[in-house]
Amino acid sequence: MKSVKKIAGSVCAFLVAFSLTAQQQSGGKSETSAESDYLSSVEDVVITELAASDDRDNKYLALQYLESAIDDGRCTPDMQRALDSLAGEGVNSQSRTKGRLMNNYPEIRAKACDLLGKVATEESKQSLSKIALADTEPMVISAAVRSLGQIGMNDNDDVVNTIAWANKKNAVLNPTSSLAFEVLVAYEKLADSVQDKSAMIQSVGQIATNYSYATSVRTKALDLLKKLQSSGNSSQKKNEGK
Repeated sequence: MKSVKKIAGSVCAFLVAFSLTAQQQSGGKSETSAESDYLSSVEDVVITELAASDDRDNKYLALQYLESAIDDGRCTPDMQRALDSLAGEGVNSQSRTKGRLMNNYPEIRAKACDLLGKVATEESKQSLSKIALADTEPMVISAAVRSLGQIGMNDNDDVVNTIAWANKKNAVLNPTSSLAFEVLVAYEKLADSVQDKSAMIQSVGQIATNYSYATSVRTKALDLLKKLQSSGNSSQKKNEGK
């Protein structure tokens, strides 16, 4: 709580100072333009400071600000960097005290991954791919996979191969039905963009035959295999007819 109040106090002080500066420098700009630039800059500073805080609640508050901005169609480069940082909190950037990891917040990483899916940029895709491979928490990997499917970018099958590898690793270490389900949903969304479906088919087949997963998940995998087979047969007939 003290940390939250400290951040809030710093932000208020900044707002006052920045407001005076903005008014003095607005000169050639219209009042509306100056106000818009001012609000955008202040928002970036607030989000950046909250995201960089050591306090978990401040990081969650940063995510709330980010979600509101993204829903309004705004995501500045500073916001993108804040999201990338939060998605890797405790994985890409680690804070330790006497060897103990102090910033392992999987729920923060998962929420950040979901928001990256809404931003849908190449930078978001790259960040999500790294998280899908590096994280060990199924809920975070599930969020990263879900967002990769939502973004839909799959240049040279890079995303599908990333998802297949992440699923294979977790099927051995910690098979989780919720993650397998998100993998299948992502495959469905990306199927039309896949050039070589072999990795996807093998991955779906592994899910279909792994009895660690819930029956509904294995059934969904079998249904997807049938769709992929049907799609492959249709493409082959078209090629033979040319």
